[in-house]
Amino acid sequence: MEDLKAYLEKLGIRGVKNISYFEEAFTHRSYVNEAKRKQGINHNERLEFLGDAVLELIISQYLFQTFPDRPEGELTSFRAATVKTETLASVARTLGYGQYLRMSNGEEATGGRDKDYLLANTFEAVLGALYLDQGIEACESYVREKLIILIPSIVENRLDIDPKTKFQELAQELFKVTPIYEVIKEEGPDHNKIFTMAVIINGKELGRGEGASKQKAEEQAATAALLSVAADNK
Repeated sequence: MEDLKAYLEKLGIRGVKNISYFEEAFTHRSYVNEAKRKQGINHNERLEFLGDAVLELIISQYLFQTFPDRPEGELTSFRAATVKTETLASVARTLGYGQYLRMSNGEEATGGRDKDYLLANTFEAVLGALYLDQGIEACESYVREKLIILIPSIVENRLDIDPKTKFQELAQELFKVTPIYEVIKEEGPDHNKIFTMAVIINGKELGRGEGASKQKAEEQAATAALLSVAADNK
């Protein structure tokens, strides 16, 4: 694997002054805790805290300047969709963050390199490291290139509205009823369950989804239902 500095340059982060900031950004708490590693190694949670604040400011400023006619409520919703765990994890996954994460053997064995929350946290931690190393302008450039490019699609397609809300609005418009979600099955041990949920309208199943929680499975079911209704109404 190439060294971290070379990887950062591929990401567009050049002229790094203090590589230790970025080493810390790619270090999960479990790595520090495992085998009582030597002192001086810090995990990335403090940098994540800083990066979260930097990210919120950059996205807020961009939305404020780009959509002058949008009300505060919509801007807040667009920002939430942009910085939510799933969005940040998707970007971090595309950029290959997972392969550079330092974590314990146990965390890695359970798929830690591809976990949404770890990848999203690392995205924020890297931004915190970049802020300390090069300042806010470098962070703005990075976020514009890696994340802000997603915002036009989020706004145009109203991806800030979650699938359950979208389908509920559609169901009330088309069928004059509120969707019902039913558990089809639960599989796996308590600490690692997979739920299968179906969304029902007037006794008819319109979509089905799976997830690690009922909420996630319901969102998948609602997404499937939206696609089904869209296909039927073409």
